[in-house]
Amino acid sequence: MCGIVGYIGGQNAAPILLEGLTRLEYRGYDSAGIAVLGAKGAPQVHRVVGRVRNLAAALPKRLTGKVGIGHTRWATHGPASEDNAHPHTSEDGRICVVHNGIIDNADALRAQLADAGVTLTSETDTEVLAHLIARSSAETLEDAVVEAVSRITGTYAIAVTDSAHPDRLVIARNGSPLIIGVGEREMFVASDLAALVRHTSQVAHLDDGEFATVFATGYRTFTVDESDTTKPATEIDIAAEDLDLGGYPHYMAKEIQEQPESVARMIRGRLDDRFGVARLDGLNLTPRELRGFSRVKILGCGSAYYVGQIGATMIEELARIPADAEAASEFRYRNPIIEADTLYIAVSQSGETIDTAFAVEEIKRKGGRVVGLVNVVGSTIARACDGGVYLHAGPEIAVASTKALTNMAVGFALIALSLGRVRDLSNADGQRIIDAIRALPGQIKSILDFEPEIAEHAKAVAAANSLFFVGRVRGYPVAREGAQKFKEISYRHAEAYQTSELKHGPLALIDESLPTVAVVPSDELTERNLAAVQQIKARGGSVLAVTHENVDFGELDVPRIVVPKTEPELDPILLTIPLQLLAYHAALTLGYDIDKPRNLAKSVTVE
Repeated sequence: MCGIVGYIGGQNAAPILLEGLTRLEYRGYDSAGIAVLGAKGAPQVHRVVGRVRNLAAALPKRLTGKVGIGHTRWATHGPASEDNAHPHTSEDGRICVVHNGIIDNADALRAQLADAGVTLTSETDTEVLAHLIARSSAETLEDAVVEAVSRITGTYAIAVTDSAHPDRLVIARNGSPLIIGVGEREMFVASDLAALVRHTSQVAHLDDGEFATVFATGYRTFTVDESDTTKPATEIDIAAEDLDLGGYPHYMAKEIQEQPESVARMIRGRLDDRFGVARLDGLNLTPRELRGFSRVKILGCGSAYYVGQIGATMIEELARIPADAEAASEFRYRNPIIEADTLYIAVSQSGETIDTAFAVEEIKRKGGRVVGLVNVVGSTIARACDGGVYLHAGPEIAVASTKALTNMAVGFALIALSLGRVRDLSNADGQRIIDAIRALPGQIKSILDFEPEIAEHAKAVAAANSLFFVGRVRGYPVAREGAQKFKEISYRHAEAYQTSELKHGPLALIDESLPTVAVVPSDELTERNLAAVQQIKARGGSVLAVTHENVDFGELDVPRIVVPKTEPELDPILLTIPLQLLAYHAALTLGYDIDKPRNLAKSVTVE
């Protein structure tokens, strides 16, 4: 969740560190700091509580030095305070460390250090690393870092400077992402590509258990036993302008509006009209292997979990094999049974979601076949999976996922089509789904054209302290995702129910103060959904319906958001779009920080 930036080269480090940290603000944080090695090698450390702009304002006018590390912290061990902010230093000030992750045995190490006479100045787990490295008897900084991390358990991405070795940074990774950026006689380190795109298009990703020494002229990667690893740099396809607001008031607004283009990019070259199938070569699965699976298990967290439920329904409908979605955060803790004939699908926008990454590890450890639906090329989950489908949504900055989530749903439609066509789905039905997928960008655009009307509905529901979102079968995960978005950025209590479950308890809460957002598509369950709307209205509750043009509400006085009709299997994709706008405009009405909601982070890299 936190952000790491490092620099070594011929430029002044401080501006580069600040700009990189600003690029990582979307990850979530509550304090920030940098350490710059001055001309004589002495570290200059500056830390503040609050935003990166507060850090920039607190820096001295002349802060020179061509080597440095920076960090944005989200409190885990100890509250947000200047003492707990990173970088952390050794007692003699020689070693500076920034760290993402959690050291599980930090309390024991802190006690050992205190017994040895070390004065600890923070409540953090990270501080122990600075002292362990400084107290090492190793001859090199690299050996001292290896020795220190061998004494800790947990997850980490760390960057270390040493005033005795001002010509290098030493970095290490285990369970938390870390990337090296390659420049012209200058090198960069970051926890996220966003911090690097203005400076380089060449990056190398560290793997778990890997270390690197980074010089201005190059880098060396190695393992704990000092064996060299070959880690060539690869090209990234993110442009700096992709990370700009582009005239929009918020990244979330920009990313919602980008969905027609991002979906078009997602499906480009992947639809085979001749055979009515999707081309998904990245899955690394032959038609025979696809046919050999008798079950699909989808794993994700938060919105990725809910879109996984949408995907599971698509797969069951088109391929007629059992499919279900499960929260990845719980998966490995129940000692799951991994079956050889089950296809596991890991879903993550960032590709760094630690709970999902651990689930992938558990599946592979037990011999399962796992593929990924991931947005970020070269990310941890993308590299760990046996194959996958890249989302091609482009950079997504807002914490609340919109365009990546929509592309995930489209990705599941493509996978369901591929699984279906090696079974009983006819060529004609395959072509029916292809035609519907191809029409999605234009249909999404038509929904976005009604944003002013949706904004008016949002003002009405924003006044409520609590809401219900309801839907049945295909509509239920749509309702869950709608409630999730509303909670994330409007801070209103929003709860999703299967419409059929209202009469089994939740109806007791219905009154004039609790509005319901009802997903009412035109399908085989329309009459049942309308009956539920009638029950809510009969109890004094207000309803906002997300529905299709041909749904007849009769005498029911219900405000409606109308979306275009597509094939029934794909309806959830379009039904989700207005709920994004509803949440956005509710949060806008309430005056909240839409892109960076409190207590949340874009990429969850700690358990």
